[in-house]
Amino acid sequence: MKKTGRVKPFYDPPSLLLRQMGGTLLMGYLNRWRNFPSWLLRHGITSMPVANGALGMGCIGYPGHPAWEVTGSCNLRCIHCHAVSGKASADELDTDEGKRLIDMLAAESEFRTLVYTGGEPLVRRDIFELLRHSQRAGLANIIATNGTMIDEETAFKLKDHGVVCNAISLDAADPSIHNRIRNRPDAFDLTMRAIEATKKAGILLQINTTAMEYNMESLPALIDFADECGAGIMLMYQLVAVGRGEKIETATLKKSANNYLSRLISEKQKKCDMIIEPVAGPQYWPYLLEKGGIRGGLTLDLAGTVFHGCAAGRGFVYIKANGDVWPCPFVEISGGNIREKTFHQIYHGSKLFQDLREREERLKGLCGECHYKTVCGGCRGRAHAYTGDYLAEDPRCFIRETHPGLLKAE
Repeated sequence: MKKTGRVKPFYDPPSLLLRQMGGTLLMGYLNRWRNFPSWLLRHGITSMPVANGALGMGCIGYPGHPAWEVTGSCNLRCIHCHAVSGKASADELDTDEGKRLIDMLAAESEFRTLVYTGGEPLVRRDIFELLRHSQRAGLANIIATNGTMIDEETAFKLKDHGVVCNAISLDAADPSIHNRIRNRPDAFDLTMRAIEATKKAGILLQINTTAMEYNMESLPALIDFADECGAGIMLMYQLVAVGRGEKIETATLKKSANNYLSRLISEKQKKCDMIIEPVAGPQYWPYLLEKGGIRGGLTLDLAGTVFHGCAAGRGFVYIKANGDVWPCPFVEISGGNIREKTFHQIYHGSKLFQDLREREERLKGLCGECHYKTVCGGCRGRAHAYTGDYLAEDPRCFIRETHPGLLKAE
């Protein structure tokens, strides 16, 4: 492989720790998280390159990180995936175009990490060449993977190529449920192999789970299982009716299930050694504030700084395999294509991203009137999936029913 220069350092631990602790501390305080010191000792140092100096927490984790769907190709056919084809498209960015995209992302000061996702990113033949390029560009690499292709040798190779976190999908602690969702009889065993290899290589383990009707009853046990596996972070996705998920819309969560999931995450957070964050469930953050009796004052101001709710288009960005730039995988609208414009022009200049960056003034319906539109903002992907309008109110919000007095913003 041709060398592209020295690997740039991508983070400075002391400064990162100070910035990243604000959201974690407030979340821990509101949840009465008794194991925060244990998490800090076990995962604090290894988690710092993942968030890489970001200030705050929100949907899909911390603000200020892009995710690149490097391919639509995958070795599995999961029933809920937002990707539809399972095969690589003819118009996917090639290696040189991918490297140009990486350079454009690295030029954005707010982006210090890059999430490689798919499909399954490890099926792409040039994946390690791309990882090396982003490593040399000064970005910390994260792999969002189904885990079936990661053995011990691969895990150490990923580590050498700047991967600081393996985000491995796991849908149930019961192998039969996981295998059913993943449509492969040995998926669970291969995922467990990846989990062990990830830990052995010294890469932070993140567990990604999609909550849907198929596995709702299994979620409490799964959270315990992920904690026992030594995960530092768990992202709890909600199924949004996009991609293959459109065909199983009945499996998406209703308001009551969204409420249940927020309560479950909060309750489990008290005792576990990992951070649990919701995805496509930004109502979790106002739920925590209501639970703590915080409706105004300095603490609410602080919450507005470190809790960002829906991050679509305002810190989080999703680049499709063909170069289209979406606000998130669930908001299926392109602000432009990097083959036609620079990423900077799209991210900072398109109306789509401007609307989302200034959502407090532009949200419609009850989301626009809500007291918590800064710390929540409703799921923009769900709003778009059900109404065709990414600024519409979130049809699965339970806050308006459990706390109706908060619907008028102050």
